[in-house]
Amino acid sequence: MYETMHGVPETRTFVTHLECSYTGERYEADRLHNLSQAGKPLLVRYDLNAVAKSLSKDVLARRAPTMWKWRELLPVRHTENVVTLGEWETPLLGCPRIEKATGASGLLVKDEGRLPTGSFKARGLVMAVCMAKELGVKRMAMPTNGNAGAALAAYAGRAGIETYVFCPEDTPEVNVREIALQGAKVWRLNGYIDDCGKIVGQGVAEMGWFDTSTLKEPYRIEGKKTMGLELAEQLGWDLPDVIFYPTGGGTGLIGMWKAFDEMEAIGLIGAKRPRMVAVQATGCAPMVRAYEAGEEHATRWENAQTVAMGIRVPQAVGDFLILRAVRNSGGFAIAVDDDAIQAAQVEMAKEEGLLLCPEGAATYAAWKAALADGRVRKDERAVLFNCATGLKYPMPPVDRALDRTKPIDWAAMKGA
Repeated sequence: MYETMHGVPETRTFVTHLECSYTGERYEADRLHNLSQAGKPLLVRYDLNAVAKSLSKDVLARRAPTMWKWRELLPVRHTENVVTLGEWETPLLGCPRIEKATGASGLLVKDEGRLPTGSFKARGLVMAVCMAKELGVKRMAMPTNGNAGAALAAYAGRAGIETYVFCPEDTPEVNVREIALQGAKVWRLNGYIDDCGKIVGQGVAEMGWFDTSTLKEPYRIEGKKTMGLELAEQLGWDLPDVIFYPTGGGTGLIGMWKAFDEMEAIGLIGAKRPRMVAVQATGCAPMVRAYEAGEEHATRWENAQTVAMGIRVPQAVGDFLILRAVRNSGGFAIAVDDDAIQAAQVEMAKEEGLLLCPEGAATYAAWKAALADGRVRKDERAVLFNCATGLKYPMPPVDRALDRTKPIDWAAMKGA
């Protein structure tokens, strides 16, 4: 009954330990951790040989189509600690009109806006909150550009965990109000998301909260990696040629790359990997700059500005993990300007009926740019990640009106 209602199978879990992503140092599982001693993200490790004996394509096919069907590759030990709002698989949608116009084939959009709270942040924050509940956390805090804070507020509220959220002062109003409505205590700050993160870090001792900043706890990666797990199954266990991913903190890109390795280890896929493309905005492109300079770490991007607030992250703690995944996959990092992002948003809405968020539109703009410069071929299967519903963002005004008491000018209507 529980699986029927919630899509969460009762099964054993296989976490063995945590590991520093930079040094390989082991850390004990089932304890609260933030960064490693080296100041780098921790990764969850599993007994993949045991997982391979318990999880198969047939088993997966029989389970409800939620992110919890991958339970053996997720860190929650006890089903009673699962806090769910219905994390159903998101659709993978074709773009036939755009393909016809460009002569391309195999362009797909994975629409993460269908998730609870309207964004892919639900994947990461549901896992962070479930593990916080399992490990006895009573108070959580995080910086956000909007959607992550909304997801934390929703899941933590459902779990009975107190939350504090800090966002840049120009965060979209709908996000700030959403966070507050769902019970979090939210503040605007005159700075960027990394400035908000400093407030969270400073308050750990004073406020007694758990720092849930991007990659400063181990479990958001585990939730985000389900994008890669889902994608593989949806494509018949044949990964695409290239993935365009909107990259701020980069949790999802890092998580998918981890997921592909785990799937290969348990026999679900082979050695083929997609080229991972980190998409940023020209007004905030620290990963692109580091990629082009051949650096392993990215320096902070000063005076960051872009309409795509979700990827306005001046400095990411997981920079080296993003860059390694990009380079090891044969991918690249690319920046697109705000005009291209907004044009892509309009084009996708009019041509395919898909209301992308600005960050998702950036991936379409980047695909078009890469198609033009030859980094992507027309015959390659490319997946664009739309990370949130476009309904949360400003739309062009509409000023046409009719007066029902006057004759209608039908000819003018045709030409409108």
